[in-house]
Amino acid sequence: MADAKKAPVLGGSGSESLPAGLFSEPFHESLVHQAARADLAARRRGTHSSLTRGEVSMTTAKAWRQKGTGRARVGALSVPHRYGGGAAFGPKPRSYVFKVNRRERRRALRSALSVHAERGSVAVLDASGFSEPSTKQAAQGVSKWGADLPLLVIVGPDEDAAAKSFRNIDRVTVAQASAAGVADVIGAASIAVSKSALAVLAERSGEVERDSLESGKPADAPTDAEPASTEPESEAV
Repeated sequence: MADAKKAPVLGGSGSESLPAGLFSEPFHESLVHQAARADLAARRRGTHSSLTRGEVSMTTAKAWRQKGTGRARVGALSVPHRYGGGAAFGPKPRSYVFKVNRRERRRALRSALSVHAERGSVAVLDASGFSEPSTKQAAQGVSKWGADLPLLVIVGPDEDAAAKSFRNIDRVTVAQASAAGVADVIGAASIAVSKSALAVLAERSGEVERDSLESGKPADAPTDAEPASTEPESEAV
């Protein structure tokens, strides 16, 4: 079994052991790339829209009569190849969301976190030291750590004071542990994760049992009926 990786404590002293289940996954480039693309695509609003030839404000009258002018015949002026006409095959509102399998998504998150553990760019945030928001205290902690920027700070659900302390620092992004994606983690030069956020990330990126995926139930869930006995009936003597 590999030795547990350690990370410095941001806002405190000493070091903390990182959970092996989160920070010991080999790097899977294709999975990380696919999951990061899915994260970024899901954030797109997809509200872009262009006017078609039926939507532009254009007269419906024929430009000139069909014959007798010596010019080429012409129909509607709203066609795409005319000035002021509609767009041909232009963008319309759409959704960019595409599916990534649950097992692949969780493995990609573990892989992205493990990259930071391998290069020593992860720290454990001591959120208990922020009883109230203090940007000065947070900036001093980042400076003391000497982390490369941009920095991603991942906090738990009840750590608003720590989140407000880091969010005003230049090139520092704060994200909730329940919403931090692969694109956020892999796109940051350094990350700082609070202790409560580690528990949330461990739940989000845990291994998925195959039996529970196929049946929709936990692997140890009882079945609806007891299996029939396969022992042969004893014959009468």
